[in-house]
Amino acid sequence: MTTTEQLTEPVVVTRYDEAKEVYRQKDLRQSLYDEGEVVMADVLVNLHGQDHRARRRVENRMFRRDVFERYERELFPQVIERTLTPYRAAGRVDLVALGHELLLNLAALTAGIDRPRGTAEETHHLYAYTMLFIEGATLAHATGDKEELRARIRSGLEEWDAEFLQPSIERRRALLARAAAGEEVDPPRDVLYTLLENWDELGLTHEVLRREIAFFLLAGAHTTATAFTRSIDHILGWLEHHPEDAAAVRDDPMFVQRCIHETLRLNPSSPIGRRRALAPLELRSGVSVAEGQLVVLDLQQVNRDPEVFGADAAEFNPRRELPAGIAPFGLSFGAGIHVCIGQDLAAGVIPREGADPAGHLFGLLTGSVQCMLSAGVRRDPDNPPERDRNTQRPYWGSYPVLLGN
Repeated sequence: MTTTEQLTEPVVVTRYDEAKEVYRQKDLRQSLYDEGEVVMADVLVNLHGQDHRARRRVENRMFRRDVFERYERELFPQVIERTLTPYRAAGRVDLVALGHELLLNLAALTAGIDRPRGTAEETHHLYAYTMLFIEGATLAHATGDKEELRARIRSGLEEWDAEFLQPSIERRRALLARAAAGEEVDPPRDVLYTLLENWDELGLTHEVLRREIAFFLLAGAHTTATAFTRSIDHILGWLEHHPEDAAAVRDDPMFVQRCIHETLRLNPSSPIGRRRALAPLELRSGVSVAEGQLVVLDLQQVNRDPEVFGADAAEFNPRRELPAGIAPFGLSFGAGIHVCIGQDLAAGVIPREGADPAGHLFGLLTGSVQCMLSAGVRRDPDNPPERDRNTQRPYWGSYPVLLGN
């Protein structure tokens, strides 16, 4: 086999320990979104080295515990309640549609995209843009004319910029001007405000800012919405076989968070991770990686490694006992310096033994799912859920449920 042929064959990683090592290798660069540059060029998840450290250092000022506490205890409950109220009254909802609506509302809050009209039409319009951005980020999997799709996504980014991003920027710049003048203001703690507040330090262009905010919007709205539906499905399935846990599901947020973490372990938002070698290296297992070669992490297998998660690693078990130092959601958020910046916001802090629920951060997924459980969510016996037929990934296309007791 020639060197060129060797480089076309990626190194595939399926073991947990080896995958964790790959994530921590500084000479392996993010390569999952190589074809999605129309949305993903120069966004945080795609940066490397000093550029990544500089952007991460600034954005970490927003992703702090005190900010998360404000979101979890004040802001998220308001959004969740406002979104769920009409569906509680109706007594039924489709979890897939609700998940995208609810998590879009929460993602817009954290990204910094305002909806001044607050109408359902405005939310649906923003959702359509977000779905377009997801197509851009996953362009590698698109069929058809990719250049035509790129052109459509560029046009959509510009339209979204004028309709949603620019007005949100103007409101935050007005607040920054008032603060600079010595006026006391209560700024929004969102990604957009943080980037504008540190504009000179970062040296961003408007185009990079646009893509960065679009990425935070799509990441929060899509991947978390998918986990929302999957978590409820897993919990309802668990209760069918473990009715003794009904009280824990209803009353114990720590147990619900364990269910969220177990769902994320079994269903990482992307089934693979992908890195490209910037220099030759050798993994501790003895596997050699050539410069330019791809390393593919099979996260479905990595997170089901029986040597780490036990003989029943492929099954949903929120009462699973884990070895010390192993995250309950596996490597679904990555590891090392590129670990997902929104991990604690989405999934909460991993609880320590004897943690006090009153001071614990559970994350937006636990809060959202627990609200559904409190509303008496259950499968609709006359309308079974269906898989999404438009993708090979195991997504739900529809998931009708009933609400109320």
